[in-house]
This record gives sequence, C-alpha cells and structure tokens, in this order.
Amino acid sequence: MSRERPIGDKRGGRRRALALALLPGLLVPLIAPPALAQETPDPAPSEPAPARAPGPASASPSRVTEPATAGRARRPVFDAPTALRGSGAFSTAAPLGGNPAPAASGEEEPTVARLPRFRTAPSLPGSAAAQGTPARPSLLRLRAAPPRRLGSATRQITQMRTQQTVTDLRLTPVIQTPVSGVPLPAPILGFGLPNAAGLLLGTALRRPIPPDTAYAPLGIRLGTFTLLPAFTQSIGYDSNPDQIGSTRPRSSLALRSEAELALRSEWSASELTAEMRGSYLEYPQNPEASRPNAVGTARMRIDVDRDTRVDLETRFLLDSQRLGSPDLGAGGATTRPLFATYGATAGVQETFNRLQLSLRGSIDRSVFEDAQLGNGTTIIQSDRDANQYGMRLRAGYEISPAITPFVETFLDTRVYDTPVDQFGLRRDSDGIAFTAGAAVALNSTLTAEISGGLQHRSYVDRTLPDIDAPLINAALVWSVSPLTTVRFNQQTGVIETAVPGSSGAFTDAATLEVQHDLLRNLSITLGGAYLATNYDGVRIRERGYSATARFDYRFNRWLALRGSYIYSTLNSTIPLSTYEAHTVLLGVRVNP
Repeated sequence: MSRERPIGDKRGGRRRALALALLPGLLVPLIAPPALAQETPDPAPSEPAPARAPGPASASPSRVTEPATAGRARRPVFDAPTALRGSGAFSTAAPLGGNPAPAASGEEEPTVARLPRFRTAPSLPGSAAAQGTPARPSLLRLRAAPPRRLGSATRQITQMRTQQTVTDLRLTPVIQTPVSGVPLPAPILGFGLPNAAGLLLGTALRRPIPPDTAYAPLGIRLGTFTLLPAFTQSIGYDSNPDQIGSTRPRSSLALRSEAELALRSEWSASELTAEMRGSYLEYPQNPEASRPNAVGTARMRIDVDRDTRVDLETRFLLDSQRLGSPDLGAGGATTRPLFATYGATAGVQETFNRLQLSLRGSIDRSVFEDAQLGNGTTIIQSDRDANQYGMRLRAGYEISPAITPFVETFLDTRVYDTPVDQFGLRRDSDGIAFTAGAAVALNSTLTAEISGGLQHRSYVDRTLPDIDAPLINAALVWSVSPLTTVRFNQQTGVIETAVPGSSGAFTDAATLEVQHDLLRNLSITLGGAYLATNYDGVRIRERGYSATARFDYRFNRWLALRGSYIYSTLNSTIPLSTYEAHTVLLGVRVNP
C-alpha cells in the first residue's frame, strides 16, 4: 500500500523551491550591475520542463528563472550574452522606475539595450565580442529601436517655419533711406536737389533685377565677404540730353559706361552690406550735356543680443542739375553743374516683447558747383552748401506677425555755410514731422509699409513763410506669381531751393514697376513715374511723367544683354523748363 504525500506538502515544497530560486535575483541588484534583459522563445509544448533543484547553480546572477505554470516551461528572465555582460555600455545601474543614466563621454547611449524582443547574434570564438568588446546591434534591432527624440515630434519643424527667416530679394520692399530731410524717393535724395524731375524721370526705374538662381552671379569670396562686381557698356540715342524746352533740341548719340560693386558679409550674427554704382553718360554730338552719376550706400547691423541691435549707415550721391531748373534761372546756364550729398546715420533698436523702439541720429552735407551762363558770367552756388542734423524716434507694436502699427517723430535743423545768401535771405530752418502707419506682411507674397502725417518747417528769415504740408509715404512689393512682381513707391517731402522769395519746394513722387520673367534667363520690366513739385511763395508748378520698358537676357552667369527705352516729359509754368525726351539704350553687362 503506497503512501501519498499530502497536497499541502507538495505546495509547500514548491513554495520553498520558488523562494530559493528568486532569492539570488533579488540580491543581484544590490551586489552587482544588472545584466541585459533578454527574452527567449518558449520551448515547445512537447518538451518536458527541466527540473532544477535549488542549489549553487540556481544562485548564479546571470540566470534567474520563473516558476513553471501548468503546461508551460520555466522561462529565463535575465539572460544576456556573455560578451555583453560586464561591458561598459551596460555597467551603470538604472534607478527603479526612472530613465537610464546617461552614457559616459565618448560612448553611445544604449537606447536599444532595454528592448527585450531581439537578441544579438552570438559571439564567435575569438571575435572581438568574445574578448570583451560589446557586439554591434543587428540591423533589425537598429530599425526596431530608433534614436531617442527630445521634445515633441513637431518641435524641429515648427522652429524651422517660425524662427528661421528666408530672405528673397523679390519679396523685399524697396525703402530708400534719404540722404537728408524727410524721406524722398530715390534718386531724389538731397534736400537741396534742384532737378528732381530730371533725375526721377529717367533713372528711378533702373533697379537691378534679381535673376534666377541658375543665372545669378556667384561673386568673389574674400574672407568672410562676397564681392559682386559688374560692368555695363551701352550705346543708344537721346533726343534731348539737355532736358530743356526748345523748338529744336540738340539730340545726340549716347554712350553710357557703368560700374557696380555690391558687398555682403557671411557672418553668423550681425551683417554688413554695401552697394555702389558709378556711371558716365557721354554725348558726342552735344558734349556740354555729358555728365557723371554716382550713388552708394553701406549699412551695418550689429546684434548686441536677442533684443538689442545697433544700425550704422553711410551714403553719398553725385549728380548734375538740369539746365531748365528754376534754381539756375530756367535755361540760362550752358553747362550742367554738379552737386554732391553725403552723410551718415547711427541708431539703436530695442525690442520689449512685442514693443519695438528705435532712435536714430543723422548728419548730412550738400555741396553745389558754380554754373556758367551763356554770356560768360558765373552763378555762384556756394551759398547753397549746408549741413543738416536730424533725429528720428520710432515706436511700433506687433499686433500679429502680419501687421505692426507704428508712430514716428522726426526733428531736424538745417544750417548753411553762408548765413545770408546772394539774395539777402537767411535760409537756416528747423523742421518737425509726425507720422503714423503700419508695416504689413501677408503670406510672404505682399509686403508693404504705409504711413501718413504732417510736417512743419520754420525759417530764421521772417520774410520766408513757414511751410505746413502733408506726409504720405508708401512702399509695396507684391509677388503676384513666382514669375511676376509688382513694386510701388510713393513719398512726399519738402526740399530746399534757391529761388528768390520761395521758402522751399513741396515734392510728391511715385513710381510703379512690374517685372515678369518670360524665361529663366529673360525678364521684361514695365514701369511708370509721376512727379509734382510746387514752389512755396512763388507761382512755379511742375508736373512730370515717364514710362520705361526694359529687358534683360542672360547668356550665362557672367554675361547678359540689356535693352531699355525711356520716355519722359515735364510740364512747367516756366516755358524753358518744359521738355520732352526719348532715350534708347542697348548694352552688354558683365559680371566677373
């Protein structure tokens, strides 16, 4: 008769065996680094579960087993390859319930070590893994365990879209900084400019066309700067190079030589840019009308920190006065006298969250050349040489990334070298202007800055009445399509004059330009300009119009063909100041 062991004794034996089997596994984290957690497939159901008696072998820290359940064999819980045990990649114990400790310097973070699904291939005898070097994870493990990612999945994409600015010349508004006085459209830059119509109606629409990237010049690298030189030689015809009213104007062949130089910095912070252009227009059949022209601007932005920046600027302009200008006696001069204006600006801009404050100070000077009359006498213009000192304060608040309203105040004083001019007038004056407007940027296709206000100028001489005039400034760039761009610029201001009895001339000028790319290397430009000049205190009124058509065909990055046609007309209350002209030019442009 066999004796059976009670069921309670069987359960008690299994509990003791289980306790002895789990005891080494609980002591391992306290006395040794944990091994790599691996998982092995379950044995076949037909295989019998191996019987393990509690003993020294079961106390090994490298293998801890689970109790076998009904119909299922025991499964190892910790089973790492021998080559990976004790390696530096898994020698640091991770705190319970937390993230693993960071890897040491120079070591790769064991991001795939915690995945229990895949086992690395066993090390071969004599291999580097068998000699203590950890084996490289298999391709399957690398695909199953991508690198750890800090933050959300969209953080990097959001930063690229919102914090990085991509500058496109076609979407950049053309806002010219004046040499002196209230902002005026280029090339009407000087406050003493006497021939605003002659300069505007013929050169204002000659802006460089941003070419396609495949035909854009690469420039010359010089340290951390890129130089973009260019030279253009043109030949054509001008029906009225003197820009003067006459029954039989002296037309002539036109030869134009122009050199340009652009400079831009390649710095990670701050920026330095410069643009200079000089040309000479020669008329073989009318040598007295030949004249030079030069203009240049250099700007530097210093990023002090994220919210503070310093702006520096220098500028100059060299040009000639037209013979029909009222300041030269309306046609009495035989040669075109030169004049030059140059100056500098320094300012600082501070950003307080959405509030932007900027303060800028400027100093400018204008110098005029004497003019020769037909009877041999000389018109002295040295009494027109003057300096201007100005200060501009601007405050803007960003309502949204698309619109930023602002208010601006401008103060200036003009001091002449000669206190009393040849007509006995003291033209020193003080001015103040207030404007309010907004800067708009819609979907990177429409950028604009529009402002309006009032200006007041008072003169030292009591015989010169004060001037009160409106200020309307607008600059707009609209990218209608990737191939078509529209530019509009409109500005008003008060410029100086030498006409006796007149305090100054109120000028309103506007330009419109439409550029379209027929091909990647062929662009056409159509434009128009309007100018109105009213001399205060005297009955002199001028209205001017112009139309321009231009094409640029680029053979490659360094060679292009350029052709242009300009029609200009000016109507004035002074008969000799009224004129009409047609100009045709065809030239070759070289970008070395």
